[in-house]
Amino acid sequence: MRIIPAIDIIDGKCVRLTQGDYSRKKIYNEDPLEVARQFADAGLKYLHLVDLDGAKSRHIVNRRVLEKLARHSGLRIDFGGGIKSDEDIRIAFECGAHQVTAGSVAAKEPDLFFRWLQHYSPSRVILGADARQGRIMTDGWQQEAGWDVRAFIKSFAAKGTRYVVCTDVSRDGMLQGPAFDLYERILSDVPEVRLIASGGVSTPEELQRLREMGMDGAIIGKAIYENKISLKELQGFIL
Repeated sequence: MRIIPAIDIIDGKCVRLTQGDYSRKKIYNEDPLEVARQFADAGLKYLHLVDLDGAKSRHIVNRRVLEKLARHSGLRIDFGGGIKSDEDIRIAFECGAHQVTAGSVAAKEPDLFFRWLQHYSPSRVILGADARQGRIMTDGWQQEAGWDVRAFIKSFAAKGTRYVVCTDVSRDGMLQGPAFDLYERILSDVPEVRLIASGGVSTPEELQRLREMGMDGAIIGKAIYENKISLKELQGFIL
């Protein structure tokens, strides 16, 4: 299972929100590159980078941060937030993203998402499935899209999607554990997808359980910044 630390960006700074609420923001570092280098120095290989300004504005905002981290951190970056057009996804890949996560556009403009999937390949375009109470949320988790999360993932997997980041919005930033039951149901319903857990991870034991379930990856944010899980503990999960 891949260990994927997260950096969320607002105004070029490393922040974390609680349950996707922009009014519940905490700044952890003014320099995201410093944080990314700490991850790389610990032996971590991946990074989930989210442009929260972009998610709210519906277009990429922090492209220079992506470019800087891609050039100087050595991490393989999955970038998301504000990718709503052909221009946005082109910018993301040109700025050094290894993969791109698209959630809102998949829910609202599925034909555009499938075109990206074919053009860039299923290995580079990740489906973002952000859910609250089992319903897909879009636009920085501000709007409900009308999809059941499991049906949403199953529908997209049937058309070639292979990577899925599933976030339980109610658990994000709460440090109360991942949505194990939801992930087990998704893996049972759609075993062909490479499912990545996001939201709620707070202990190494939870990571071990996710690995034993067969998750492809686990995104970890606040637990690192609040010293609930150390980088040394994460090293034990690196293959």
